[in-house]
Formats: sequence, C-alpha cells, structure tokens
Amino acid sequence: MRGHVSNHAATVAEVLRDEGFATFAVGKWHLCPMENASAAGPYDQWPLQRGFDRYYGFLDGETDQFHPELVYDNHFVEPPKSVEDGYHLSEDLIDRSIEFIHDTKSIRPDRPFFLYLAFGATHAPHQAPAAYREKYRGRFDQGWDVERERWYQNQIDMGVTSPQTKLAPRNPGVEAWADMGENDKLLAARLQEAYAGFLDHTDEQIGRLVDALAEIQEMDNTIVFLMSDNGASQEGGPFGVLHEMKFFNGILETPDEAIHRIDEIGGPHSHSNYPWGWAQAGNTPFRWYKQNTHEGGVHVPLIVRWPENIKDPGSLRTQFHHVNDIVPTIYDILGINPPDEYRGYEQMPITGTSMKYTFDAADEPSKKRVQYFEMMGHRAIYADGWKAVTRHEAGTPFADDDWELYNLAQDASECENLAEEMPEKLAELIELWWKEAEENGVLPLDDRTVQLFGARFRDQSPHPKDRHYVYRPPMSPMPAQVGASIGGRSWELTATIDRPAKTNGVLYASGTENAGLSIFIQNDRLVFDYNCFGNHQIADSTIEVPVGGSKVGVRFLRTGGTGKATLLINDQECGQVDIPLVMNIMSSVGPSVGYDHGSPVSDRYSDEFAFGGQLVTVEIQLDSQSAAEAKENAAAQARAAMAQQ
Repeated sequence: MRGHVSNHAATVAEVLRDEGFATFAVGKWHLCPMENASAAGPYDQWPLQRGFDRYYGFLDGETDQFHPELVYDNHFVEPPKSVEDGYHLSEDLIDRSIEFIHDTKSIRPDRPFFLYLAFGATHAPHQAPAAYREKYRGRFDQGWDVERERWYQNQIDMGVTSPQTKLAPRNPGVEAWADMGENDKLLAARLQEAYAGFLDHTDEQIGRLVDALAEIQEMDNTIVFLMSDNGASQEGGPFGVLHEMKFFNGILETPDEAIHRIDEIGGPHSHSNYPWGWAQAGNTPFRWYKQNTHEGGVHVPLIVRWPENIKDPGSLRTQFHHVNDIVPTIYDILGINPPDEYRGYEQMPITGTSMKYTFDAADEPSKKRVQYFEMMGHRAIYADGWKAVTRHEAGTPFADDDWELYNLAQDASECENLAEEMPEKLAELIELWWKEAEENGVLPLDDRTVQLFGARFRDQSPHPKDRHYVYRPPMSPMPAQVGASIGGRSWELTATIDRPAKTNGVLYASGTENAGLSIFIQNDRLVFDYNCFGNHQIADSTIEVPVGGSKVGVRFLRTGGTGKATLLINDQECGQVDIPLVMNIMSSVGPSVGYDHGSPVSDRYSDEFAFGGQLVTVEIQLDSQSAAEAKENAAAQARAAMAQQ
C-alpha cells in the first residue's frame, strides 16, 4: 500500500478518545505500510498509536479466514482455537468486539465507546463454515445473467433502484452464461456459493453484535454505520480462481484445470475469488468493478441505525454522500469541533459534509454538491447530479483518456453517455476535477503500481542492500512484505542448529497449505518441501542430520521458469529436487523461523511443528535477479498488493 493516514489528519478515534470515549479497532487495519507491520515496528501507525485503546485483528489487506495472522494490541498471537474446533475469523472478531465492550461497560458503564469493526469478509479469500456453503448449493446454477436480472427487479421492487434506471450492459470479458461450457458453469456457480455463504455468515455475526448490545441495554443509544468500502472485485478474472496466488503469478487457471478441486472451494484448503460475471452481478445495476471510478466501483450501500433519533426505521434516503462524510456526521451528532492542531501537527480541513440532516428530512436536497474520485489514474467528478468519469490504462498518457458524461439523476447506471451531446458540460466538469484534485493533494497523477506497492522500493524498506538476512529466534511471524523475498529468484538458506538426539521440527517456513515452502527435520533427515499451489516437490537428505551442532540448509537455483533445490548438511550436498515451476510470489502469509505459522505448508506434519532443538540463526542470501526476473517478480508483487486493498 502507499503509506498511512497523515498525522495532519487526526483519526476519529484520536478525537473521540480525547473526548472521553473508549476506542476499539477490530479486524482489518491496512493503514500502515506493511514494511512497518512486523514486530520490529515502527509502531507509530498501528491502531494503538492512532487513537485506539484496544486492537484485535490483522494488519494486512486480506487474510485467511481459518488461519489468520492475528495481532492483539501491539503483539502477534495465534487464533484461540483450531479449524477442527470450529474456528472462523469473523466469529472471533465479534467475540473480541463484545469482550472489549463488556470490559468497559462492566466497570465504567457511563463511558461511551467507539468501535471500528472491519471484517475480512467479503474480501478474498471467500471462506465460510461448511454449513453456510452447503446452504447455497445449487442456488446459482441458473447463472449470472438470470440472477443479475432478478436482483435488478428486486432492487426496483424494494425502492432501492429507480424504475427509470437501466440495467447496464455486460462489461467487456463477461461471457453470456448460456454460451459457457459445463465446467465453466459448475466452477463459477460453486465460487458464487462460497461468496454467498461467506456473506450470510458475516451477516449473522453482525446480528450477534447487535444482540449483545441489546442485552446490556445499549442498542437504542448506539448509532451504527454499516457499509462496504468498494464495489465487487475484478481480481478473480474471467473464470474465477481457486487459488488467488496463481492469478498474482500470472497463471490463468482454466475451469477444466480447476474442476477437480471444486469441493474445496470456500473451505480451509482454498483461497478463492469469483469471476467477473458474478462481480458484475454483485454491482447490479452498475458498470465495472472495484478499482474503477464508474458506479460499479464506488457506489455502495450505507445503512444507518439509531433508534433514539431516527424515527422512520427502514426508510430510504437518496441524497448523494461519500465516505468522507461519516466523520463530519459523527462530530455533528456529538457536537464536537475537531482540533485545528493535534499533537503538534496542524490539521487538514475536514472536507466532508454531515449527513445528520437526512435523518429527519428524507426528501431534502443533498447538501453534498461536489466529490472527486481517483484510483490508479481512473478518475471521476460528481457535481450536483452530474458525473464525468474516465477509465485509464496504466502507462498511457493521461491526456489520452476518454471522458464520459452522465446525468446520474436520470441515469444512475451510466448507460447514456452525453459527452458528445454536451461537450461544454463535460469540459466544465473536467476543469472542476482538476481544481478539486489540486486542492486535495491528488496531483501529480501517478499510475505506477510496482514502485508504489513494492516494499523493497520505498525509503523505509527493511530489506538489506546486500540481500543478506539473519534471523535469530525466538521471533514473531513476519509479514510477507518484510521477510526475505525468496520468490522468483535464486537463494541459499543456512540454519545453525544444536540438535539433541531425535529432535525434529521446522527450521523455516513461509506461506500456507495452499502455497509456500518449508525446511524441516523429520526422522533425522533434512527435508525441503516446495508447495507449488498444492503440488509438492520434496527432497529428503540422503544422510542423517548429526546430533549436536551443525549447519543445514538449502541452495535454490532458478533457471528461467524452473529451478533446482539442493540440500546441504555441513556444506555437503545430500539431496536434490527439480522445481518445474518457480513461484514469483507464494503467499500473503510471510515467514516464521523455528515453526510453521498458520496452516502447515507441508502435509508431512500438522500444526506448527516447532523445532525442539536450539536454532541459533537462520541466514538467507538472495542472489541478484536479471532485469527480466526482477520485472516479473515486481509485477507479481504489485498484482498481489492491488488485490489486497
């Protein structure tokens, strides 16, 4: 990710804590550079340093719902129970939210609280308990064309969508369901079932939180804002993916190749995302997806619940508003004047518009008149019901972008482009976009991805220039962006150990059961397991690892798209395995030293399989990459970072 919330923009938690609120953050953070998200810090942009009293969740943009990388306050922790015992992250997040609230209200019942709850759902990977996946078995066999039309009609019947709003045509690359092959349909339907079960399960967890507040008589006086952060995701590609890391590596898995793993979809052995067709259906009635600035990317629902002050619950509001209006609304409700200076930093102006007026005036015209949008060069501007928008192709001149013009008051789904009919109106809005961009720090425009999202390119990068890493356990697990970047290149790892007789365990592991690598000792042999999306290439040493002190390791040589791993015990070669496909990026789950954090990379052991002897150091030396290899690896890193927003 790019960076962090500016210190010149005090968070709502910082302001509310100074007003006497207890403040809790639970779930996804993703608001500090990931190179600063290890136990080494710095911690200045972690939740507890940005206004929250307590935190429980994950710092990255996504995580495995069954084996998450968890942080409790300022330290890494393991999930409280196993998958076999029924663990799922969404349930855990609600358990912790309720605990934080009870901790405060049981001892200081008069103290108000602020809870920021950000589920991993329904971001990829789409994972849900089996019962929720089974609930939707066969529900989407009619396909996305039929479902999209049905959802569109439901929206009209509910009053969410105006009858004059057209259903936008298919996005480019979305195939008609009737024209698809049988395996394509089977895979796509099952991927959507996993998503639906994931969403259903999340909804139930929100209900648990509401019930918990009601039990302590806090629900009526609690204001709840429930929203999505963007439209449906396009990272699943045309077919969807069982393993998102394949997509990040530039591998497009066809339905015929993936169909044999269909029963794993949505469970702990998958890392799935749905195809474009279901993403567009999720964005009904709009065009395009997350990352785009058309309505499919930026138009999301907002539900506000405040029983003591909203007198017509269940009613609809149609005024235009933006996420930057949430904080002004909170300040308006509480009568708070945000500080001009916070901890020595002059504060940026609050640019949003309070929505509080809509609570009592359903038909009052919107007080939000202008809002700009920009994402990776995609741009848009809203002004008094009109919208100008453009899709940008990375690497092309911004001046070449074609702008479209829509009257959203009459054409909410952006079907009637008025750019040619009303060039003066379009020019007016484009000029307004540049003005807003200048005033809000958007310029200069930047459509890079690799340089912006690759941790090794940034000033605070933890990666040594000589590419030599030395790890001294015991250590907390590391984010993937912090650990040695062994994907897509040659490297050598050496572990210095002192081993009592019959001692086994993991020396170094990175990734998950879906993809990664592990180096461990088992049955007195050194073992290397290269798990390439479930295909295990394994080497066992031909000699035993000696008792006492020794140096053991692996030399990995990349040769084009393939590789070879050689086992070493006290510098003696003692085993090899050919690697038919070298992964540029293995997982969003980073390395652990002396144990296997999360789901086990190798199926030769279970749990973390911690090394029972003394692991003195693990040293990794990365070779330099060719220009082509570096470009390929960086592109994979950028694809992964973009999908994890």
